Amino acid sequence: MGLVNAKLILKNPRKPDLAPVEVDALVDSAAVHLCIPLHLQIQLELEEIDKKEVVLADGNHKLVPYVGPIELRFKNRIGFAGALVMGDQTLLGAIPMEDMDLVIIPKTRKIDVNPGSPNIATSLAK
Repeated sequence: MGLVNAKLILKNPRKPDLAPVEVDALVDSAAVHLCIPLHLQIQLELEEIDKKEVVLADGNHKLVPYVGPIELRFKNRIGFAGALVMGDQTLLGAIPMEDMDLVIIPKTRKIDVNPGSPNIATSLAK
């Protein structure tokens, strides 16, 4: 399918006077979490809540900061998540995508709101 990117707005909900940041995120439905680079943690003044051990693609293990909460916005969707601080680009994984009811459109290599629920995010809560 190739790379999928999306423009997201990230904000620190604990600091409403702090300006939100627009990022070009790499979208990966096979990834689980939201990941942000260190400069975004600093810019959004996000507090470290914990550390998490992650397994990298090469099999190595790494301990990384877990920060939050982060408010995410895409079109008419809003979500909240914690984020792993790692890498040099924002990565949008499956958990925040599900929370905002977003889907990948393979033909255009973009994400969009779920066409089955265009006006409001829908979740399964059974």
